[in-house]
Amino acid sequence: MASTIHVDVVSAEGLIFSGSAEFVAVPAEMGEIGILPHHAPLITLITPGAVRIKCRGREEEEFVFVAGGILEVQPHAVTVLADTAIRATDLDETKALEAKKLAQDSIVNQAANIDYAKAQAEIAMAMAQLALIQRVRGKRY
Repeated sequence: MASTIHVDVVSAEGLIFSGSAEFVAVPAEMGEIGILPHHAPLITLITPGAVRIKCRGREEEEFVFVAGGILEVQPHAVTVLADTAIRATDLDETKALEAKKLAQDSIVNQAANIDYAKAQAEIAMAMAQLALIQRVRGKRY
């Protein structure tokens, strides 16, 4: 029997995923972190991107987009406390493309009152969503 780890992905909107997994990958500040059962305890910040969850007995991975937050790892449990979390199947491609365009336009137009850090964060979040859509649906951007 394969060893598993319990995974919870939670956002302000509620519980997005809860179940057992053989492997979890989470986008963190220093790069993607791979987590197997019995992983050493860890707390770190996460960045916009895809949480990949390999559930036991399923060939396909489960994908959840997260916009940032905190990751807590214990030997038998992984908790992702996300600012925003959306199942990959629920991502809206049109909204992500529009958000990317608006943020890019605000930088290009160089409005005097623009918050460049916020605009760049919005671009990063939109790009992460589009990358996940591409991976799940096979589209190119």
